[in-house]
Amino acid sequence: MTGISAIAYNNLKNYLGIKEGYVRVYDMVQQLARVEDWFIERFGIDAIDIGSAYLTEDKDWYDVELHGIKAQFPVYLSPRHNPDGSFELIHSDGTIIGRMSKDSLVMDQTYYPWLEKYPEKFDLQSYIQALDKNLWAKGVIPPLSNMGEKRFWKNLRDNVIKLRQETNKIIILCLTTNIFQGTHSFRRMDKFLIDTIRNPTKVVKFVDLQIEFYINALKVVCKYLGDVLDIITFGDDLGENKGPMISLKTYRKFFKRGHQELCDYVKKHSSMKIFFHSCGSIVKLLPDLIECGIDILNPVQISARDMDPKYLKENFGDDITFWGGGVDTRFIFNRKSPEEVKTHVKELLEIFAPGGGYVWNAIHNILPDVPPENIVAALEAVNEYNEKHNS
Repeated sequence: MTGISAIAYNNLKNYLGIKEGYVRVYDMVQQLARVEDWFIERFGIDAIDIGSAYLTEDKDWYDVELHGIKAQFPVYLSPRHNPDGSFELIHSDGTIIGRMSKDSLVMDQTYYPWLEKYPEKFDLQSYIQALDKNLWAKGVIPPLSNMGEKRFWKNLRDNVIKLRQETNKIIILCLTTNIFQGTHSFRRMDKFLIDTIRNPTKVVKFVDLQIEFYINALKVVCKYLGDVLDIITFGDDLGENKGPMISLKTYRKFFKRGHQELCDYVKKHSSMKIFFHSCGSIVKLLPDLIECGIDILNPVQISARDMDPKYLKENFGDDITFWGGGVDTRFIFNRKSPEEVKTHVKELLEIFAPGGGYVWNAIHNILPDVPPENIVAALEAVNEYNEKHNS
């Protein structure tokens, strides 16, 4: 949702002279590093992903060289490292489902289970079978990477309670349900968008199938974690730089009911807050998403069209918490001086923070081209703002 790339994390550690620990890539697709205790303590991080309680032993990781840095990948994934320097995630039948070239900074999906045709029967069995060859499912991050363990859900509950007691932090579970994204990760974007016009019946059936799958997952999550977990994350990238990827009419026709049903279930069966991730310009969809019941919006891409911070705060600040939008990672964070970054961050805090309903974070992940001194400057700006306004 909002992490830091392994390269940026390595650069930050070198800049600060931190020698201990590792650069562990917990998210293979986005190539994100697991931040260590020193980072959480130094910069006053208030929220922790429960996945940090998993894959904590050295035997869970192995060494790799990644773009000239020493890093570690999780053993449970172990992508193939090819002679040309690329990494590939490979299914047991030999199908390459994801690939990262030697010059790439993320892993790209290379296989779409239903690209050629939909299954003859839309049922959970066919869905789960296809899911096994879906990059986003195969590259699942902790704690769900450990779901095959005995007493997994009971142990997960115990870990949530323990982490809350020991850290006094907000605890998050990244479930990341995808209604719109989930469909085109099976079918591919171009074909699926055509389907919304030429094969609307199949799109409806596909969405129904995903709702059924995710409700089944939420039944277990709410049963074991609903009263102890603070936040559950949903995600569905609905926007791009100039506006939504789909019209409001198309969203309401096919996908809104999925978001509505999932939110309704969480609200009815737990005390968890719903964190919803969508990149891009989604102002036109925000009233509908709020109506569905989302509590938190991330990453608040203020660099996209119509995503003006003042407009967002004035028009939606009473109805939703903004989690992000704290520094422009596209034009400012990676290009300006530390002093300019600090000024930029404080200006945005003055817009978003008054009256509450705001959690500072960068606009999406901190990418490799962000200088470490700018990362420090941004986080210092947040602490300076808090000291000024809380004193």
